[in-house]
Amino acid sequence: MISSIKASMASMLHLFLLLGSFMVAATGSLNENFDITWGDGRAKMLNNGELLTLSLDKASGSGFQSKNEYLFGKIDMQIKLVAGNSAGTVTAYYLSSKGSTWDEIDFEFLGNLSRDPYILHTNVFSQGKGNREQQFYLWFDPTADFHTYSILWNPKRIVFSLDGTPIREFKNSESIGIPFPKNQPMRIYSSLWNADDWATRGGLVKTDWTQAPFTASYRNFKADACVWSNGKSSCTSNSPSSSSWLSQELDTTGQERLKWVQKNYMIYNYCSDTKRFPQGLPAECSSTS
Repeated sequence: MISSIKASMASMLHLFLLLGSFMVAATGSLNENFDITWGDGRAKMLNNGELLTLSLDKASGSGFQSKNEYLFGKIDMQIKLVAGNSAGTVTAYYLSSKGSTWDEIDFEFLGNLSRDPYILHTNVFSQGKGNREQQFYLWFDPTADFHTYSILWNPKRIVFSLDGTPIREFKNSESIGIPFPKNQPMRIYSSLWNADDWATRGGLVKTDWTQAPFTASYRNFKADACVWSNGKSSCTSNSPSSSSWLSQELDTTGQERLKWVQKNYMIYNYCSDTKRFPQGLPAECSSTS
């Protein structure tokens, strides 16, 4: 165990030395940072690229992806979700690498009947293994206005936040043999699609196509991150020293807010599901992932 901890610490030190101190900030219009990838015209760039909308009808959904790949960063996007009767729809916003042993960091918004709350589904995949779901209700109406959904991803932790309030922290637990996403660059993806076989009440509530088209909107993207291109990171030890997110962790206020959200709004936590894991909860659960 001691040798594995030392190896993990050495690996972490190597990462910090490799990345050095940097901050590569990506802002600007959405059409400078994203490509619409599918939907046959259902996804649109509006207002000179300041606004991006995805739509879903009975024939198809739509989606986009980032032009860049990233390896660590703090990434913000403002999203306004499908309003009204959104049952059966899923708006997915996530980071993912490619291949059979991919890494992934997920926000998925599961639609619901009018006046019933959305469910925010989160997950973390490392080397192709997920099954780390945590689900939440929201303390605001995500369809009435734009809200900021953030992912902090550094070598020590992944933090999911809503409007600056942390809702989930997944810590690096390599010291106990749990893979952590740190070697595979990831793109940002988002899609709006029909999942009425499972999304709302386990598939009992189907999509009401008379309400189509369903629309989700995006604006104010910001990424303080390392861009990965041609096998190299844009982050070097010669870059300006302004990378506070690289070693950022939750302060006392952040920890209190996290506990408040998880006490009052968490509706599922895989780390509490003893029926699902009768042989014992996953090892990282002891680290409050």
